[in-house]
Amino acid sequence: MSTLAGVLGFPVRHSRSPAMMNAAFRELGLDWRYLKLPVPPKRFAETARALPGSGYGGANVTIPHKEAALRLADERGEEAAAIGAANTLTFAGGAIMADNTDAGGLLDALGERPGGRSALVLGAGGAGRAAAWALREAGAEVAVWNRTAERAAALAAELGVHHRERPASADLLVNATSVGLGAEAEHAVVEALRLDGVEAETVVDLVYGEGPTALTSWARARGARVVEGSEVLVRQGAHTLERWTGRRAPLGVMRRALGMDGV
Repeated sequence: MSTLAGVLGFPVRHSRSPAMMNAAFRELGLDWRYLKLPVPPKRFAETARALPGSGYGGANVTIPHKEAALRLADERGEEAAAIGAANTLTFAGGAIMADNTDAGGLLDALGERPGGRSALVLGAGGAGRAAAWALREAGAEVAVWNRTAERAAALAAELGVHHRERPASADLLVNATSVGLGAEAEHAVVEALRLDGVEAETVVDLVYGEGPTALTSWARARGARVVEGSEVLVRQGAHTLERWTGRRAPLGVMRRALGMDGV
């Protein structure tokens, strides 16, 4: 019988993780199968706890469950505990282990040292937590903005970073919100994120789709270097796969499964 894995989220229909992870498992000759697991918040804990008994070896966690995943776990990795959110659960020996591969995935995808640079993270949920923590640990001067100002202020105080009442120009801009997930028009995304007049040398959009997102199109038009959410997805998925299987992730195969150019 195949070992199962999946991604828990609500919504989760947009996720391209199954195509990417199943391609990686096939390439490595592993009898694993990865599925989408749409679960509303009120059923998250009971569903996650039931997965090990249903043949699951692990699960990824996406919006809006990342903080709940950390609370659920029997054991917590150092990064997940420091960030306050988990995106990877591993089931072994009757215990649930929570890890965070979002932080390492972001830094891998960024491909440049953020130390000494200013960074603005949009969003104070699980993805925003990971981004702010990763960039702070890498030496960036980090600020956080959120549409609910109180959440950004609380996160900034918790992580020892700055809070912005309104987005401002920075060397590095990371969209860790769900804005753009619904394929909104560029003007709607810019308005929702309050980016009018904001400039950045590098823009990372954790939202991804079949092609460029509205935010990455906006960024390219302004001459910014863009890091697509699909590359962040590949990199965090690689960390997850290596935790679950102990095998080196086939990055090229994973990118091709998402329709990305190059290897």
